[in-house]
Amino acid sequence: MRTLAYICLFLTIVAQHSIANERMLENALSDDAVQNGLSEIDAATNDAANLLVHIGGIISPSGEEHERAEAVAQKMREIGLQNVRVNDAPNAIGVINGRSGKALVFVSTLDDLKTVAENQRAAGGPPRVEGDRVVGPGTNTSLTSVSLLTAAKALVDNGFVPEHDIVFAGVAEEETGLRGMKHLYAEYKDRAIAFVDVLGDGRSISYGALGIHWWRIHAHGPAGHTLRGGLPNINQAIGRAVDRILQIPEPQIYEDRRTRLNVAVLSSGAVFNHKPATGWFSLDVRSLDLEHILTMEEKVRQILADVTDELGITFEMEVVSDTPPGQIEGAETSTLVTTSRAISNHLGYDPTLSNAGSANLNVSIAGGTLSIGLGGSRGGERGFPGEWADIPTMMRTAKNVFLTAITIGNAEAN
Repeated sequence: MRTLAYICLFLTIVAQHSIANERMLENALSDDAVQNGLSEIDAATNDAANLLVHIGGIISPSGEEHERAEAVAQKMREIGLQNVRVNDAPNAIGVINGRSGKALVFVSTLDDLKTVAENQRAAGGPPRVEGDRVVGPGTNTSLTSVSLLTAAKALVDNGFVPEHDIVFAGVAEEETGLRGMKHLYAEYKDRAIAFVDVLGDGRSISYGALGIHWWRIHAHGPAGHTLRGGLPNINQAIGRAVDRILQIPEPQIYEDRRTRLNVAVLSSGAVFNHKPATGWFSLDVRSLDLEHILTMEEKVRQILADVTDELGITFEMEVVSDTPPGQIEGAETSTLVTTSRAISNHLGYDPTLSNAGSANLNVSIAGGTLSIGLGGSRGGERGFPGEWADIPTMMRTAKNVFLTAITIGNAEAN
């Protein structure tokens, strides 16, 4: 009975928050300036598509985002954002100043996968507008930056003066360790009421973070021709280590915490008649709980040490990326989440909620700052030559950002 009472209390709290934040959204929507801003976003569809052609056409693999960051910053200046800068990350940042000294921070991603950059070079020309799509490599990720810029322009043009600073940030190296977001979070963590990681139009909303650690495990041993090679052989060691690693029990024990462990890539050798001196395999470790990640990694280290003792092959673990996990108590019923849900409802869909996001928001959630990720499909074929971005999705995303800034920008997020 007590459990049932707790459930009923939780549902009551959720309902009260939802009603309150639906009213906050309704009040905002009754404002002529807000309606003018939404109409302006609709009218900006062609301009937004052409801007995506420009920004998405800039080759921007992770670690080489400077040109795209400068292009985003230049558009921020044209829009009329304040304190526009490109820092060392390089992150492109622009602000609408508020009154409180606090900040609501919107985040988009500047970098692309390496394969996207390769496809851009092979395409030999910029993306192109085809009906409701912008077609070409580089468009899928950049859709979110254009949405931020479109929303920011509507806010500035309609004279929106928020309670809190509204920060728009395109961040670098999302694909390689979230380095841009870590830089941004260090700058704003002490005064941010919330971070909004813009990944789509809000058909899904993440409010918690799934931890993901990627490792490249190198093996080293003596090389030799088949006729003189014999043992030890790094492939025997890699096979023995991988077999034992995949028997680590935590993924089965803590399946409900999305605890996972995977070896996806094995690489060694180049010719049939030589045993290689080096090789490596990948390791993907993830969970909602950092303790499970660390426990599995310690077991991996012990397995590698045991195989070294048995076969004489040495191993080295290299960090590829470190995406931290995090859960914030009360996030699901916070003003930020319930308002975001109401905005998605207003835009025509009932979003799915998740406590297992995996993107830039992981950094701020792990740091203890309330954050959400707005998800949803942006288009298709990302990483392939036929990559494309959906223009209506881009405009809905801009409206979601605009309405989130209007509502949460004038309210506490927790």
